[in-house]
Amino acid sequence: MARITQRDRVLAYIKSEGHISSWDAYRDLGVTQLATRIKELKGKGYKFRKERIRTTTRFGVKTHYDNYFLVEESDG
Repeated sequence: MARITQRDRVLAYIKSEGHISSWDAYRDLGVTQLATRIKELKGKGYKFRKERIRTTTRFGVKTHYDNYFLVEESDG
């Protein structure tokens, strides 16, 4: 039986939900290095659009995170 990788889970999540953030990846998939998984998927031919979300924490600190959207599937 083939092992389901973190990359597989990230890709399935994006296809299902339309996007993924680092919080989504951690909370729903147990993936702590989303940017690394996205980079690996890019290396396999997938194309993504990244949207920077700016927000304020509950402590009043301004911060940001990235949301990734699948733009093009790999042809290989």
